[in-house]
Formats: sequence, C-alpha cells, structure tokens
Amino acid sequence: MCHSAWISLFTALNAPVGLGEEKAPTEAQKIESLIKHVERLKDATFVRNDVEYDGKSAAKFLRRKWDSNKAEIKSARDFIEKAASVSSTSGKPYLIRFKSGRETTSGDYLRAELKKLEQQTDEKKDK
Repeated sequence: MCHSAWISLFTALNAPVGLGEEKAPTEAQKIESLIKHVERLKDATFVRNDVEYDGKSAAKFLRRKWDSNKAEIKSARDFIEKAASVSSTSGKPYLIRFKSGRETTSGDYLRAELKKLEQQTDEKKDK
C-alpha cells in the first residue's frame, strides 16, 4: 500500500464518529437560549417585584443574576430555580404577564420552554 493510501485509511479510521450530527446543547447554551427567549418576548412583560420590564431589560437582569450565581448553577433547571423564578430580595415570584392580562410564573414558563428545547434536541437526535 502506498504512503497516501495509508494516510487516507488512517484518517478515515480516526475521523470523529457522527460528523454532521449536531451535538446536544450544553447547559450554558440552554440557559442562554432561555434568556434569549425572554429577550424576544412579544406581547408580554417580565414582572419583578410588581414592576414590569420589557424582554431586553429582563434578559440583562437574568444574565447578571446568572453571572452572580454561577457557582450554584450547574444546569438550566438550576438556573430556573435559583435565578429566574423568585426575587431573592422580596421572595415574590417573577411573572410573565401577557398582553391579554394572563399571567404565569416565570419558573413555570421557563420550565415549559426548556422542555420544548429539549424535545427539539431529542427529535434532531432521532432523525
């Protein structure tokens, strides 16, 4: 076998398995995805301590809170529970208030979004 054939064989045998497959998002990527979702909220506001914030302001706040609690936050679920659900000052839950007047806790809202994100990842793996 000539030198170039050996190199080709070696390269083929040592190529990473699953080239072209998407890797599952890291926990940090999931957290960032959740924050970006809040940032893009249309027809809804983020309510913290009875004050409404637009998506952009809420996203900045959530990023700062994540950053200041990174040692305790190891997963997207940790982020939701420890940084994005309840005010550490007042103990009041954060809310998502829709234009229609309907409200939901941000914890419930973000858990539902995380579930969708993880289902999309699972569906991509199954293809």
